[in-house]
Amino acid sequence: RGITCDLKSTEGRALFAGLATGARIVIESFAPGRFAELGLDEIVRDAIVVSITPYGQDGPLARVPGSDLEVTAASGSLWLAGEEGRPPLRTAQPQSPYWSGMYGALGALVALQSSVAQRVDVSAQAAMTTVHPPAPVWWDIAREEHGRTGPFLLGRSNVGSRFRNLWACADGFVSLAIQGGPIGRHPGRMLAEWMAERGAVPAVIAAIDWTIFDNSTLSQAQVDDLEAAIAPFLRSLTKAEFFDGVVKRKMLGYPVSDASDSLADPQLRARDFWRTLSPAEGLPPMPFPGGFALFDGERPAVRRPAPGVGEHNAEIYRECGVSSGELERLRAAGVV
Repeated sequence: RGITCDLKSTEGRALFAGLATGARIVIESFAPGRFAELGLDEIVRDAIVVSITPYGQDGPLARVPGSDLEVTAASGSLWLAGEEGRPPLRTAQPQSPYWSGMYGALGALVALQSSVAQRVDVSAQAAMTTVHPPAPVWWDIAREEHGRTGPFLLGRSNVGSRFRNLWACADGFVSLAIQGGPIGRHPGRMLAEWMAERGAVPAVIAAIDWTIFDNSTLSQAQVDDLEAAIAPFLRSLTKAEFFDGVVKRKMLGYPVSDASDSLADPQLRARDFWRTLSPAEGLPPMPFPGGFALFDGERPAVRRPAPGVGEHNAEIYRECGVSSGELERLRAAGVV
């Protein structure tokens, strides 16, 4: 629910104290130090306080403001997103609020296990650094910088060859990795059989003995020949045809889903993932993502849309014992 409260005023802080009394968890996102400057630390001294800021409560960047773009860039994760040899790319939907919020929730749950009030300090920069955890570790150990790989995989070759993981198909893209060893034997054989069912098997594929195939030693020229033989086959399939085929053959592969694919996904629908809710009064119901997990077989309901600014002032302050007349006076004074 959403309320307004001027915490710079004495009456506003008194209202906040009434709301916070007895609260186990208080979440705030003021600039570092501002919470204490407003005199709120004492009010919530017995509560778990979760502070979520761009760079954390201390350090040289603590008081530097930052949007999702700055935080993602500072974390190093932006550097790794995009095509090789081209500028890095940010995702269309900001990610740092979700990652820092997730860590804030986790920190609060951990803090609940203590009998002593805890202060949970979440840095969005640190949260986003964990998006690609191997990169800083790789640099620390080997002094090698991970770069943007685009549609290619890392770690599949001992001689520096690159293997494609994203392929064009008839209506989008699919993910498929050519691998050797125990993990690649069955998918490799199934791919060759599948290609035979739909036409001739290219000679470079037919010549492979998948029981001894070792992708890690292939030269880049050999990899390119393999991929040139596979690419036309995948381009002939739709995402649905590809996925039906890999499931039927117990292969490793998945279509690259867009938003419409996710909404229609039969697995999500079978688990009743989507919730229907009107986003605002007067608007028709729309599908929204539901809770991330089932609890005793039930998915938590989305109880209401995101609140408007001050939408629930009357409702919440009434619960705190503020009369309608007093609330009107506070509104006129700019306190709420």
